[in-house]
Amino acid sequence: MSDMTGQVALVTGGVRGIGRAISDRLAARGVTVAAGYSRDTEAAKKFAEDHPGSTIHQGDIGSSADCERVIGEVLAEHGRLDILVNNAGITADKTVRKMQVDDWDRVVQVNLSGAFYLSRAVLQHMLDRGYGRIVNISSIIGESGNIGQANYSAAKAGLFGLTMSLAQETARKGITVNAVAPGYVATDMVAAVPQEALDKVIAKIPVGRLGEPSEVARVVEFLADPESAFITGQVYSVNGGQYM
Repeated sequence: MSDMTGQVALVTGGVRGIGRAISDRLAARGVTVAAGYSRDTEAAKKFAEDHPGSTIHQGDIGSSADCERVIGEVLAEHGRLDILVNNAGITADKTVRKMQVDDWDRVVQVNLSGAFYLSRAVLQHMLDRGYGRIVNISSIIGESGNIGQANYSAAKAGLFGLTMSLAQETARKGITVNAVAPGYVATDMVAAVPQEALDKVIAKIPVGRLGEPSEVARVVEFLADPESAFITGQVYSVNGGQYM
């Protein structure tokens, strides 16, 4: 694998769960990580302590102005941005009959529009340099749908279209755009699921267990590598065989 020392990556939601695993894995390759976060200040401080030289950036992914500000901060502090990982996401689970318009709008705004806002904000910089790696973190729910998650599923499915369209627009410019669709992974979000319901989920996973954040991060690292230049517009499912 290529030497990635000196590269800079922005990982949204990069201080906890899958995002933290991605940040750690990229940092281990010599990448300077700018980790985005919204509320968990303690986790952000811990990340900064563990990775001297990396930076933390608080913001609202659902705000286009905030996304542009964060991209500007990263470029001002590091002078370049080679890798964008659109990982941050939220849930507001209810059946469609009970879902409020605000529940729909906020989840789509953060999980889908946020990826567009950040990609758009960094795109000219990557085009000017003739290089870039954008990885969108979708979900198995975007592939299969799920009861009570119409907003989340629609947003995560929308990332597939954004990924493929942007990949086609940038394929001749040295930029690759891909998506990773994790299944059920051992994170705080999954830990909030009642154990009885979680046992039913695990029973449907052919490998018989939840995934680990590091297993998703490994695929993101692969796609972010300079040698992955011939891979673009693809969706990589990391779900233990649950959705084939």
